[in-house]
Amino acid sequence: MPGPKAGVIVFPGTNCDSDTYHAIKQVMGIDVDYIWYEKKTLKQYQLIVVPGGFSYGDYLRAGALARFSPVMDALRAYSENNGLVLGICNGFQILLEASMLPGSMQKNKTLKFICRDVHVRVERNNMPFTMLYKKGDVLRIPIAHAEGNYYAPEQTLKTLEGNDQVVFRYVDEKGRVSEDANPNGSVYGIAGLCNAGGNILAMMPHPERASDKLLGSEDGRKLFLSIKKALK
Repeated sequence: MPGPKAGVIVFPGTNCDSDTYHAIKQVMGIDVDYIWYEKKTLKQYQLIVVPGGFSYGDYLRAGALARFSPVMDALRAYSENNGLVLGICNGFQILLEASMLPGSMQKNKTLKFICRDVHVRVERNNMPFTMLYKKGDVLRIPIAHAEGNYYAPEQTLKTLEGNDQVVFRYVDEKGRVSEDANPNGSVYGIAGLCNAGGNILAMMPHPERASDKLLGSEDGRKLFLSIKKALK
């Protein structure tokens, strides 16, 4: 019986597809395909990743054009059938633009592109993406974005918090929430969130860039291994 298979969606301008492919192939040890943005069915996959990068050059807004790609209808149908979806950085932005998650992204509070390591705290570990972490674990993972300032209306934020949909939050190295520890101004320090069903996770930090000691941190490794365990 064949094992689980993952797919990494590639849009024009995507530039983190190879990094993500490597993490899935080498860390998770499962079969993986690149999926071109024109593909119209995803039924053969058990995990779909929408990776980072500047899809369509981030024209208009980050993710604003990618949401109209043919593959997005297939991704929506796939997720509604409880398929696992991971959106990383630009993938987060695309999922928001496609209304697969609530809220929107604004420009960073500094109005500058930020590329550095940050600390995030695991807020939820009872889901396929985080089951190997402990709640409260503090991870060091890189970010690289200009539009990572998450925003949602207050009532939406209350719903997200009430439903335990905030999965990662920006903190300092000791796990404390503060304005200084929040690199982009994201409301409530939100660095990653999931849908109500818990089968879609979107995060701004790049776990694939923290999945091997050679990269300076292995703190993102357990995310991929959690998914592998869930798929088994």
